[in-house]
Amino acid sequence: MRMILCVTFFDTAEAYGPFENEKLVGEALAPIRDEVVIATKFGFQDGDASKTQDSRLEHIRKVCEASLKSLRTDRIDLFYQHRVDQNVRIEDVAGTVKDLIAEGKVLNFGMSEAGVQTIRRAHAVQPVDALQSEYSLWWREPEQEILPTLEELGIGFVPFSSLGKGFLTGAIDETTRFTEGDNRNTVPRFSEKNRKANHALVEEIGRIATAKGVTRAQIALAWLLHRKPFIVPIPGTTKLHRLEENFGAAAVELTSADMDAIQSVLARIDIAGERYNAFAQARIDR
Repeated sequence: MRMILCVTFFDTAEAYGPFENEKLVGEALAPIRDEVVIATKFGFQDGDASKTQDSRLEHIRKVCEASLKSLRTDRIDLFYQHRVDQNVRIEDVAGTVKDLIAEGKVLNFGMSEAGVQTIRRAHAVQPVDALQSEYSLWWREPEQEILPTLEELGIGFVPFSSLGKGFLTGAIDETTRFTEGDNRNTVPRFSEKNRKANHALVEEIGRIATAKGVTRAQIALAWLLHRKPFIVPIPGTTKLHRLEENFGAAAVELTSADMDAIQSVLARIDIAGERYNAFAQARIDR
């Protein structure tokens, strides 16, 4: 008998597809709408992540209405700015979402890949409820400024790429060939040379996982869950058995000794390669 997955938080965006993922999520969740939380995003021209950012105020409203329709719902539980638009004042963006909240179309305001000062400026206009940015065992930059700021302001953290785009599971090595169109083909961290260098981290995670009787993926997710109580990772997958594996991470107990052992591993291993190509890197707010 297959286990029942009690997942209640679903993350999507107009840019996923584009648009198609929102429609699928809306169709699937319509029968249980009041039992789940749905997050979606605005912020790209024509909903296309390959184009420029677009957080013009009229565009935010347009995206909101389109997302409500695609998701078959009367409210968006969490509405993220997908990427910071340097051409639109963040105070104006926050003010527009604040108006949408007042109208009942949006319940909570989120940001993605935003820097500390931008978060503070937005938060002063409309409290930011969640930040979605990359964070994992092989990308820990948020620990420097982001996590302390979120903790100070009472903002939740939703890490994406929490399994290192699959690398931390151990399923990828220097011999792996990605299919055409897979964005990992353009990511420096996934070059053959860097994958070979970074495999040392996967091996160490594997040793810890074996000792605990769990998988590498479960260790990577459990580590995030144990880092801070306000962290909610969103691992992506295309396979049901991987979804079940990921969900099992919630039951993995990591003691303080386990966390110290992982920290010791992280302290002695340097990760090779940038996490984004130059085009994507230019979009990151600092």
